Amino acid sequence: MVLGPTTELLDPEFMNRLDQLEIVSRKIFRGKMRGERRSKRRGESVEFADHRNYVPGDDLRFLDWNIMARLDKLFLKLFLEEEDLHVSLLLDVSKSMDWGSPSKSLYVRRVAAALAYIGLSNFDRVSLYGFADGLTHQLAGVRGRRRMASVMEFLANLECEGVSNFAAACKQFAIRHPQPGILLVLGDFFDKGGFEQGFRYLLGRNFDLYAMQVLSPEEIDPQLAGDLQLRDVEDGDLAEVTISRALLNRYKRNLEAYCGSLKEYCTRRGISYLFTGTDTPFDQIILSYLRRRGLLR
Repeated sequence: MVLGPTTELLDPEFMNRLDQLEIVSRKIFRGKMRGERRSKRRGESVEFADHRNYVPGDDLRFLDWNIMARLDKLFLKLFLEEEDLHVSLLLDVSKSMDWGSPSKSLYVRRVAAALAYIGLSNFDRVSLYGFADGLTHQLAGVRGRRRMASVMEFLANLECEGVSNFAAACKQFAIRHPQPGILLVLGDFFDKGGFEQGFRYLLGRNFDLYAMQVLSPEEIDPQLAGDLQLRDVEDGDLAEVTISRALLNRYKRNLEAYCGSLKEYCTRRGISYLFTGTDTPFDQIILSYLRRRGLLR
């Protein structure tokens, strides 16, 4: 499935509302170049912060010669350091995401587009990755609002195909993206291999980690009845079932238990877990829910 025009992801009116927001982290991370975010570290930017006594080995370029002339003592000038904030978005583009009304695929891409826009507007370093059986697409290290067109094109042309292998994707991501920063994983987390191993690869990289589980209304409360043959959209497995009220209730209990285990796993390890159905208004997720969870302000 290829998405339509970029306005399907973000309309201009909504983008204007996003201009008032910024992505925030529970930590501040050092980037490869000076960015727009001031740190309490002392560095070499142009904004003066403080003095300290000179010690042998310090860079003589930062001696304060005016104080030297007045006090006959050596003091070093300190400056506020500026840093990049790395914001990475890891999107599930396996076949199971092409499901629901509206589809899970469209929903997570809209979330990714909004967060990328907010990050680029604040000169954060933004990277986007699609994954199925490993990483399948990437747009890494873009910065500045002028790159939003590239982000829109990247998201609009992603296709949902293949089987999900969350562990393989996370392992590849951890290798390719060693910089610490904010990482948001968006998907349904329906992976026969489970989610634990994938998160272990990410937890070892000191990311400020968020997991957003997105399900369709049809998955949360299926409206099915009778004798059916169900096919797994990713690997083609078939199951012949007779849908009864008791079976639907058991399905809902199993789904609730699975989502609960994912939430508990994340909570115990400092991962911020978020759940939404695609019938939840998109602007509510961005403008309200993510702000309450501390990702945006």
